[in-house]
Amino acid sequence: MSSAAFVYNVSVGFRFMRNASDVIRTVSRHTLAYMLFSISELFRHYDEFDPLDLLIVHAILNANVIGVMNDPSLDEQFSSIHAVEPDAIKQGVSRAALSRFLSLPLETVRRRVTGLKRRKILAETKAGLIVTEQNAFRFGNNHELQKTNMLLLTKLLRDLKRAGINGPDDLRAPKGAASTRKAK
Repeated sequence: MSSAAFVYNVSVGFRFMRNASDVIRTVSRHTLAYMLFSISELFRHYDEFDPLDLLIVHAILNANVIGVMNDPSLDEQFSSIHAVEPDAIKQGVSRAALSRFLSLPLETVRRRVTGLKRRKILAETKAGLIVTEQNAFRFGNNHELQKTNMLLLTKLLRDLKRAGINGPDDLRAPKGAASTRKAK
């Protein structure tokens, strides 16, 4: 048996019915392409870095700004392409948390972090590791990569729209809608 779900668009109502796993597959295919293009651009731009080091730096960057993203006033304050989150407000992350998040051995994370600290990309605070706002490689403040990300995100949203997914409401059946089952 497979479950079918309505793909619902807020502006037009029920557009069509399709198997819920088809929606999952469509979204997965397009978001994977977005992630791979993004990673490829990151690797291309920072070609002097080992890909694993780039992964660690960007995982730390993400952890550093979780507090900013979750606070609407801070999110607005640092929304400009020219605004850089000061080190003082960054949320630090531990090596153990990085190891778990990235599914990497703790010793690998320790060794890589030591090298990144030596290059003055990372700093140690009481709260944990941060990517310094003054790092010479402009991690977290690279306008070229931010603009490229906007192009890639625009492509992702356009591709999802072409597939009939215009927003989060299109990913699930509305409350009260019954799903239909196919007979064996």
